[in-house]
Amino acid sequence: MGGHATRMTTPLVLLRHAHVFNPDDVGYCDVLCAGGKVAAIASKLELPPDHWPCEVVNLDGARVIPGLVDAHVHLCGGGGEAGAHTRVPRVEVPHLTLAGVTTAVGLLGTDGSTRTVAESLACARAIEHAGLTTFCYTGSYELPLQTLTGSVRGDLVHNDRLVAVGELALSDHRSSQPTYDELLRVASDCHVCGMMTGKAGLLHLHMGDGPRGLALVRRALHETELPVRTFHPTHVNRNRALWAETKQVHAERGLYADVTAFEADEDSLDAADAIADWLDSGLDPARLTASSDGGGCLPVFDGDGVLIRMDVGRSMGLSDALVKLLGQGRPLGAVLPMFTRNPARLFRFRGKGELVPGADADLVVLDDAGRARDVLARGKWMVRQGQAIVSGPFDR
Repeated sequence: MGGHATRMTTPLVLLRHAHVFNPDDVGYCDVLCAGGKVAAIASKLELPPDHWPCEVVNLDGARVIPGLVDAHVHLCGGGGEAGAHTRVPRVEVPHLTLAGVTTAVGLLGTDGSTRTVAESLACARAIEHAGLTTFCYTGSYELPLQTLTGSVRGDLVHNDRLVAVGELALSDHRSSQPTYDELLRVASDCHVCGMMTGKAGLLHLHMGDGPRGLALVRRALHETELPVRTFHPTHVNRNRALWAETKQVHAERGLYADVTAFEADEDSLDAADAIADWLDSGLDPARLTASSDGGGCLPVFDGDGVLIRMDVGRSMGLSDALVKLLGQGRPLGAVLPMFTRNPARLFRFRGKGELVPGADADLVVLDDAGRARDVLARGKWMVRQGQAIVSGPFDR
């Protein structure tokens, strides 16, 4: 699956002397982008003919990585748990690009009443019009699922931009308290629709702080024929008990899991520490992804479910996590897949998450600290020298 927008032909861009991570470290190369795609990568590329317009950028050895794939963004805003005045505004284009995100998947959370799948799709299309690539989930926290066509199968089969179901909430006081059979019915629809369409067939699960944790998922993996990749729990680093359980289910069953790039408290792990612990525990590095919860409300409730305070998720949290991992001495090639190749492969986003010939020309030039200095999305510059140069018509 690639982008959807029809765009004018992009001039050639030739990046000289880039330290390329595809996301593996492939050394110093030239990278030629043409028509929104990566046309060639080699140690030394010749200039195109003089009559071909080509921008040549000498990177002097700067690191170049694939654009980040953020598979959990509330593009139309999240929140609303303390009233309409606490609804988070929609995500703006620089919110994504300044973090190095070039592909985003939009979703609904707690509020499937005043926000809809149709609104999420509209926000995704608006952001893609600016140059990024966007997809969406159908559904929200609740059951019965909020859909566009009236059914999961209708949404996933008939709408190319709707790629999975999410974020259905488990083990959370805000969930619809789904039963085991209800969970299986949704998961089976996801799996079969993935087979019918070539989509991922994923059920993206919001995991709360409840003591049941992954109990329903564990039971499903033990009792049914559904493949393990059907279930994609997120926020699994929100408390240490859930994190330990996630690692155990992965070790036993090969579970895929998603860590969220939020600010940790005393009982949680931030995304960087969770990724480091996963690698140090010898778990499969290809089965861990990282997302931001960008635009989502990050609430704190008391024992009666009353909102005490709230923050808002930022896609920049992914950049923060990458910088922290590099600061810990982790090799870039070892940690970068969680932000790029792993989510792209899990969601079957062809041409995304890798910097190889034929892929979409989504790439990020890192500064010395590991933050996005320049961002190219499908061959179009979005960020130059740390400044967003493309925004939506109403972005501030």
